[in-house]
Amino acid sequence: MTPTESFFIGIDTGGTYTDAVVIAHDTQKILGRAKALTTKGDLSIGVKEALTTVMQTLPGGAKSSAIGLVSVSTTLATNAVVEGHGSPVAVFLIGFDSAMAARTGIAKAFPNVPLRIIAGGHDHNGDAAVSLDAAAVEREANLLKGEVSAFAVASAFAVRNPEHEKVARDIIMRVTGKPVTLSTELTSSLDAPRRALTAVLNARLISRISLLIEAVRLAMAELHISCPLMVVKGDGSLARAENVALKPIETVLSGPAASLVGAKWLSGLDDFIMSDIGGTTTDIGILQGGKPQVAEEGAEVGGWRTMVKAIDVTTIGLGGDSEVHLAMDGSMKIGPQRIVPISLIGERYPEVIAMLEGDLADTEGGSQQGRFVVAPFGKSGPADHSGLSAREIEFLALVTARPKPLRKIAISSGAQRALLSLRKKGLVQLCGFTPSDASHVLGLQANWSKPAALLAAQLAVRFRDMKLGTPERVIAFCQEVWSETVRLSAKAILNSALGISVEDNALINSVVAGTPVKGLAAIKISPTIPIVAVGGPARVFYTEVAKRLDCEVVFAEWCEVANAIGAAAGLVALQVMVTVEGDGNGAFRVHGGQGTRIFGSGAEALAFAQTSAHDQAESMALGVGALSPKISVDTKKYYLPDAMDDNGLLKAEITAEAIGRPSPA
Repeated sequence: MTPTESFFIGIDTGGTYTDAVVIAHDTQKILGRAKALTTKGDLSIGVKEALTTVMQTLPGGAKSSAIGLVSVSTTLATNAVVEGHGSPVAVFLIGFDSAMAARTGIAKAFPNVPLRIIAGGHDHNGDAAVSLDAAAVEREANLLKGEVSAFAVASAFAVRNPEHEKVARDIIMRVTGKPVTLSTELTSSLDAPRRALTAVLNARLISRISLLIEAVRLAMAELHISCPLMVVKGDGSLARAENVALKPIETVLSGPAASLVGAKWLSGLDDFIMSDIGGTTTDIGILQGGKPQVAEEGAEVGGWRTMVKAIDVTTIGLGGDSEVHLAMDGSMKIGPQRIVPISLIGERYPEVIAMLEGDLADTEGGSQQGRFVVAPFGKSGPADHSGLSAREIEFLALVTARPKPLRKIAISSGAQRALLSLRKKGLVQLCGFTPSDASHVLGLQANWSKPAALLAAQLAVRFRDMKLGTPERVIAFCQEVWSETVRLSAKAILNSALGISVEDNALINSVVAGTPVKGLAAIKISPTIPIVAVGGPARVFYTEVAKRLDCEVVFAEWCEVANAIGAAAGLVALQVMVTVEGDGNGAFRVHGGQGTRIFGSGAEALAFAQTSAHDQAESMALGVGALSPKISVDTKKYYLPDAMDDNGLLKAEITAEAIGRPSPA
């Protein structure tokens, strides 16, 4: 090792595992990897375990001082949106009327979120339409500060003039001391209702991402690692952790964005469909010509269209640890909720085997058999009861760090409702049968307890078929679970490849089910570019996906930790947009992140806008950790019909992009 040699560490915190890799900065060579269970009760435990193990792969003589950068990608924000988790927040809508408030969709998406309409807001030119009712902001903030953990603020035409949002933020923070999300900090779009929804989603995620950042910092401190900490955003770029902490919505799709970067890095391909299958979700993105497709209208996750720039990725609630639902009529559904696999809980707590055997000895059967509840891994200390009902507090007291049979503590409908509510809030974990368990029974996985998976499969067969789970029936059931996971995976691939929904297409349904024949016709439909499959369970399911779609599937070396590799290999990149609007009478308004400026010349307005966009992009890139960022400025002009020069400008959009490698310590 040379005296100046530096190493970058990438960390990915997924729903099931926390992965870490170490890369030599100069040679870009992967030196080692590590994997630890994600401990949602205390994220620092899993992060420290992964970080400690991967540090042992450094070359001889290398010390913690040689670590130049730690980068984190995470699916925590994505999973929270998909699963409906989040902290309690309040939203202030400034200058909205009741119709605009309804169009936000906030009340429908989050029925219990306090929503307050405040007088104020600006017009299209950035002039104050109504004075801000600062007294109302202060009064409502005082009333709500004990009920919520964060606030979201959106104001009409705030992208033209963010003054009322900023004043409201200052008041709320002074009164409550709690974080405040402004809609204009997340997007420059004029669509106020969607800006408001994005701000609410962001506010709900602040505590989760803050906990992750604190966990990584704690682990770094304990291992004497002193270097910049960066986080992967949803567009695949990196930003300093302190900047991301207040804008966690930007980490929605952080995991798949890092995976896309990692998949390109590992495969060396410029054109492919990436499928990243983890424990909770499957994320599918497309790389063409070496560049990812970007959702210009904003990332869509869990049915919600945000206004945050991110790679154009399809995220579905399908993973190795998706819950297998069995209905009374014998039908089966997989996902979208994640649960702890029985094989995992059986490996971690051997007493689960005896509990499963006890369930099998109880011939009465029942849907609760083979299911357990446990506190989040790593959870210690007293539970936080804020915002919980009496029944929820009562039920939570029964849940411990060791699993308990669900049928013994969720014995009433009230208890079951409390369980569902606590699960949604992330305060308990449900354990049950998953595709990972089926894969253990079939010999396709061997990392956890096969005996526990086998017992749970017997219980599932007995419940569904009302017959004893003979070896033949158990194998057939597990094959069915595995095959259905493959079918859903293949269908998601074709959805992305075709660019249209294929939900009700009988021919495609035959292909993805592995029976590509209709009548006397054989059916074939395949992607024209390879699939690069990454993620822990990728090899378990995608070997069969390749057969059913008759296409090339690439399993690159290290594909199981592509997310962490993408985190370590990412770049700092961001965009700033400034607009110029002419009124047709010789006045030109420049709108950007610094308010509104009026010029009497189109050329002067353009020059100012271009300089402003350049300087803002450079300053922001340096602020989030870029090293000597390169700035490019693109200008799109729209003229009046009789325009002779820039004084006939109707509108201009100036976009400045800054790209640079992260600055090591």
